[in-house]
Amino acid sequence: MSSRKGQRDAARVVREQLARERRRRRTIWVSAAAVAVLVIAGVIGWAVWSNQRSDDFTTPPGANAAGTGIVTGGGPVTVDVYEDFLCPVCKQFEGNTGATLEQLVAENKAKVVYHPVAYLNRFSTTEYSTRSSAASGCAAAGGKFREYAKALFDKQPPEGSAGLTDGELIDIGTGVGLDRGSFGSCVNDRTYRTWTEHVTDEASRSNVTGTPTVMVNGQPLDNPTPDALTAAVAAAGK
Repeated sequence: MSSRKGQRDAARVVREQLARERRRRRTIWVSAAAVAVLVIAGVIGWAVWSNQRSDDFTTPPGANAAGTGIVTGGGPVTVDVYEDFLCPVCKQFEGNTGATLEQLVAENKAKVVYHPVAYLNRFSTTEYSTRSSAASGCAAAGGKFREYAKALFDKQPPEGSAGLTDGELIDIGTGVGLDRGSFGSCVNDRTYRTWTEHVTDEASRSNVTGTPTVMVNGQPLDNPTPDALTAAVAAAGK
């Protein structure tokens, strides 16, 4: 009798163990499914947010069709210039090669697309790269992008500083002939901040990792001196 009771007890213990194991497995699968749903939802949410962030922007007049840069000229060869207004090497590039770019445009040899990116915000306490780029969009709206860009480089603040104030950015604009009222409102309202984010995001997607970066018909120019740039444009135009 006691033997049969012991067998029943043993069988009961086995059944309980099997039931616990089934419950544990169900819990694991339910948890895994929940995690998978959350991951998928997160990926979809990020993709939607990313696309909205990239697509929801105000483009200044004079921008290219993609809204990634300001176009000057209409020559057969496209020169893309990626610059950050806080970048010291970009200032050097503008001083050494800016006139060559303008000459290529004047001679109808090249179309130059300037991409004012905001890569160096970490070197400013006030996101100066973003603010100055957005202000250059306001200058483009006033038909003075190049004049304003050159003036920004002339008055470039040091890395690690607060950068120029919005008031100083507005003063620079009036100094190159922009209307203080409309230009000042554009800067203060940060009208083209979303455009700056778009320009910067698209530059990153195009594998632009530093500034200045110069491309001639999509091909990077490693040493963009005036002579190298002129030669590259001439070769691309043949």
